[in-house]
Amino acid sequence: MSKIRAAVTGIHGWVPQDILTNSDFEKMVDTTNEWILTRTGIEERHILRGENMGTSVIGTEAVKGLLEKTGTKPEEIDLLICATVTPDMQFPATANIISHNCGIKNAFSFDLNAACSGTLYALVTASKFIESGTYKKVIVVGADKMSSIVDYTDRATSIIFGDGGGALLLEPSSDGFGIIDSILQSDGAGMPYLHQKAGGSSKPASLETIEAREHYIYQEGQPVFKFAVTNMADVAVAIMEKNNLTSDDVAWLVPHQANLRIIDATARRMGVGTEKVMINIQKYGNTTNGTLPLCLWDWENQLRKGDNIILAAFGGGFTWGSVYLKWAYDPK
Repeated sequence: MSKIRAAVTGIHGWVPQDILTNSDFEKMVDTTNEWILTRTGIEERHILRGENMGTSVIGTEAVKGLLEKTGTKPEEIDLLICATVTPDMQFPATANIISHNCGIKNAFSFDLNAACSGTLYALVTASKFIESGTYKKVIVVGADKMSSIVDYTDRATSIIFGDGGGALLLEPSSDGFGIIDSILQSDGAGMPYLHQKAGGSSKPASLETIEAREHYIYQEGQPVFKFAVTNMADVAVAIMEKNNLTSDDVAWLVPHQANLRIIDATARRMGVGTEKVMINIQKYGNTTNGTLPLCLWDWENQLRKGDNIILAAFGGGFTWGSVYLKWAYDPK
């Protein structure tokens, strides 16, 4: 009997309408369009504005679009996992809110936080429920409203992040398609270089933490960049070697959209040409858990059944990983 794998059978993305361009940032902080492009590759990013508009809005729109697109009824879904670092609130889980908004009532749902690697972690977690035969239809949402934790007076971090995300439907396949293999890693020694200082149980919100602007992203750029370049490239090459894949065998590299220089370094290490690399950082920025779903959504019409795809990510914590995925369907 053929091994059951978790195949991606549908993908849908969503980004808010409002756009923040590099020209806008020139009026907000001491920066230039040229500086931002050279350092990051970003031209613009989408921002979710409005009262009581949290990450669940992004996830809800992505899931509703996914259900309609795949002809799936909400009651057919068995499990929904939301990878996010910007939940609507501490509890309940944003996944619960998304499920309620979409009429998903026969499933359990939970959030997963592994920083920018969260969507990879969620995909692998979801795949185990399918491979075990426990569930037939699982949705993974990768979404973040990064504008909610960005300090727009900090020119180093504010230019990087945007809001958006996507949803993937996973179903069983015994034809060799789906998630073939994965390598996931983490190292808590990276915490001091990339984190949010206040708002958690170790440093609850107070007047002092608010005045000290400690509820925003804190990042030390050089250590993060150095670690990301090395580890995202290493893990992408490792998943290829583990599965005896050459660069010719790889149809697409789907890298986390954190920085164009990190993406380029990963592709070079893999020996993959730029024509095989999904890049949309220029129009979305770093949407954290949204980057991988948004890439697959943007490129869906170019994907072919049987394509070998390598997904790779790196995030705060530090967390990093790669997934080897064999695409399960042709463009519809």
